[in-house]
Amino acid sequence: MQGGTGRARGGNPYFFLSYAHTPRNDAGDADPNAWVKKLYDGLCEHIMQLTDLPPGTKAGFLDQGMAVGTRWTDELSENLARCKVFVPLYSPRYFISEQCGREWWAFSQRQANKRARGGAAWESAIIPALWVPVEPAQMPQVSRDLQFNHATFGQDYAEEGFYGLTKLRYLRDEYERAVYRLAKQIVKIAKETELDEGQVYTEYESLPSAFGRTGHPPEFDISVLAHTRSDLPAGRKPDYYGDRPRDWNPYHPVSALSLGDHAANLVRTMDYKVNIGDFENDAEHMLRQGAPKAPGLLLLDRWTLDSDQGRRLVGKLCGDRRPWISVMIPQARDDIAPTEKEQELRSLTARTLASRMPNGSGHCSPNGGVRDLDAFGNELQKAVISAVSYYWENARTYPPEGPPRKPPRLRGPDLG
Repeated sequence: MQGGTGRARGGNPYFFLSYAHTPRNDAGDADPNAWVKKLYDGLCEHIMQLTDLPPGTKAGFLDQGMAVGTRWTDELSENLARCKVFVPLYSPRYFISEQCGREWWAFSQRQANKRARGGAAWESAIIPALWVPVEPAQMPQVSRDLQFNHATFGQDYAEEGFYGLTKLRYLRDEYERAVYRLAKQIVKIAKETELDEGQVYTEYESLPSAFGRTGHPPEFDISVLAHTRSDLPAGRKPDYYGDRPRDWNPYHPVSALSLGDHAANLVRTMDYKVNIGDFENDAEHMLRQGAPKAPGLLLLDRWTLDSDQGRRLVGKLCGDRRPWISVMIPQARDDIAPTEKEQELRSLTARTLASRMPNGSGHCSPNGGVRDLDAFGNELQKAVISAVSYYWENARTYPPEGPPRKPPRLRGPDLG
């Protein structure tokens, strides 16, 4: 299999060019992806001029071997984890590609973690490029949220995309202008964002797609059950709390975001509309009888189980079978109570959530097992996948509109 084009291991390419491979119509046809390689080479050439990269290095990464049905490579995953900027090459084929959706998702985790650790609220290191113009209705929510003005690279580019500019000879100058402007934008954004290196994923098939999937629920509920600074139990430090339960930030000071907001950012990268609130207010909505309206997640501050109200609410969740609501119990590594209290909290948490332990009861993270932001992100993937799976098992289905129809009678060739 032909490999990728990019920096050697240990390097940090300026950009990762993500694109949907166009299949050949006939085995003897020229490679239809050769024009993408030309675009990639042009961007690398300009970036070498615009930066001080040493001779012999490549400015970006382009995978030339991930055809349909091939496996995610270590080289691809390492470059996604280290590149400075992600450049999705828009086309109708792009947004139906599981591979491209997973690449977008993997990169977006780095952005979400940057925001949680104090990065600018809406800075983005994703720069969309047009291969072929795509109507907004064909795009998933993550791409519509970028709100990128393609006309800044030229009006002809915005109307035709790079593919159109390569095929229309009279627009050759516009093609060169658009490539140069995209290269300048890559260098600019790379300097402004400075993302930390991300996780190198090896289990490609298990990763979610940023574009959703067939039958993808449109919404996801996140609710927080936590103390506030005004109702803390004796001896509990206020550092992790705010004025509202949803302000709870158990990974302070590493995280600058509340846990609910960080979880919402991560779930949005899976193409959901996220509803976030406080469990005391949301309980009537999330714990109502009948089929679920949306999959959900409860972020549980174990200290709330020290109160009658906390035990009542969690007991109600666990008392009735609601596996489409996952439960996570974050606890920072250095947030350890005095020995006697720690043992009491662990025992109380285990008893209250005991009915969540059998298979089929819904996801419940290990008691005290989600110890830092990276562990939280990894556990959240499992929690969301589980909630969505159980949601579909339990969601109400509706028959098609109109009067019922009798099944057709099948007649064999000898029945006339």
